[in-house]
Amino acid sequence: MTPEILARITAARAARDLSDLARQALATTAETTSPTERIHAARRLRQMANELVDVVVLAEALGGASWEEITKALGRREPGTVEREFRDDVAEWSRLPEDRMEAAAAGAEDLDQWYARHREDHDPASPSPVSDLLNRR
Repeated sequence: MTPEILARITAARAARDLSDLARQALATTAETTSPTERIHAARRLRQMANELVDVVVLAEALGGASWEEITKALGRREPGTVEREFRDDVAEWSRLPEDRMEAAAAGAEDLDQWYARHREDHDPASPSPVSDLLNRR
């Protein structure tokens, strides 16, 4: 297990959670709710999307992507600023002990099953998109 793989599994969990919350928001479209409730729900989706971006950036940094490439992908201008924003997280994840990473990665197969249940015909046909990461080592 590597910190990069753990970050990718964490990103998969975040994507699943964001998808679930978006589906719930769609289901309440016709409900009578206050503007405050609708705005709070939308803000929560945005917050979760930002958290997903952050963990994907972390995974890419841990995987060796350059800060220039990450900065460009984020639509930002200063690689040094982006690197400083993520430096502590990259260092912390890089120091995670193997047993803690293994424990945190548990449940990858559950994410595969979630994907299989929600997969649409136009989605990639991958039977184990998350647990396949565990074979990378």
